[in-house]
Amino acid sequence: MSDLTIVMYHYVRDLARSRFPDIKGRDVAEFRKQLEHIAATYTVVTAEEVMAASLNETVLPSNACWLTFDDGYLDHFTCALPLLNEFGFQGSFFPPVKTIVERDVLDVNKVHFILASGVEIRGLVDALKEAFETKRQNDPRLDVWDAYRGKFAEANAYDSADVVFFKRMLQVGLPEDVRHGICDGLFSEFVGLEPTAFANELYMSEDQVKMLTRSGMYVGSHGNAHYWLDSLDRAAQEEEVDLALAFLERVGAPTERWVMCYPYGAYNAGLLDVLADRNCTLGITTKSAIARIGVDPDLELPRIDTNELPFT
Repeated sequence: MSDLTIVMYHYVRDLARSRFPDIKGRDVAEFRKQLEHIAATYTVVTAEEVMAASLNETVLPSNACWLTFDDGYLDHFTCALPLLNEFGFQGSFFPPVKTIVERDVLDVNKVHFILASGVEIRGLVDALKEAFETKRQNDPRLDVWDAYRGKFAEANAYDSADVVFFKRMLQVGLPEDVRHGICDGLFSEFVGLEPTAFANELYMSEDQVKMLTRSGMYVGSHGNAHYWLDSLDRAAQEEEVDLALAFLERVGAPTERWVMCYPYGAYNAGLLDVLADRNCTLGITTKSAIARIGVDPDLELPRIDTNELPFT
């Protein structure tokens, strides 16, 4: 058994000088400090070394640390990559295909930037309710508002009940067509940016992803459209995984031994079967714990958030 600290990053940027300083992310100066802490405390290992350890081909050092970056943000290329190179660390990057190829802003990211727009959360929830009630008048699929509140309005370690509710409604709670339409309207109202131009500002390009692989970084799967994969049927899960694998091949990333990073940390037994059928070596979740290689299931490894490590 080998203990492995897997660290999860999302936005890494110069927050004070960014267009949205209130976005929940790791400031680049804090990221440097955190890498200094990691360098002094851990031995950073590569994705290839972790996969080899899971296959009993090698043993990881006792203080192993694996750095992972979700969602394919341009920040990862412009801010994180130079510092990783400076410290001599490999990072593992997991971009959803749709953002890179179609330059389409995911609803999850629209939600992030709506929340970072400077409007109080109660005002955002009220706007969501107004749009929801308009949709509900002509859509028998929709339950009453209070039913959704009872299901999703529950605080967690990072967000208030209202923020969790707002996110869940627009990420998975409502039918896809409904939540997409509402999300587009709220993004237009509170962020006010043209989506394609914003996508170019937010996500890496395909050439930049190729440069990651050429520079020794690891690129793995984060699905195609960043769905809650446990909400999809088997055929849709297969499509999500197969589109991601085709993308990995195109950017020069390995597809014989490969890593699946679950969007939102969401998966189920059916998805694990799909991954096993396609020779997936490791799966990483959002469960907060130190991973134990040889004990934890290879396709269900926990990670810790960047906020759970010192950065000052």
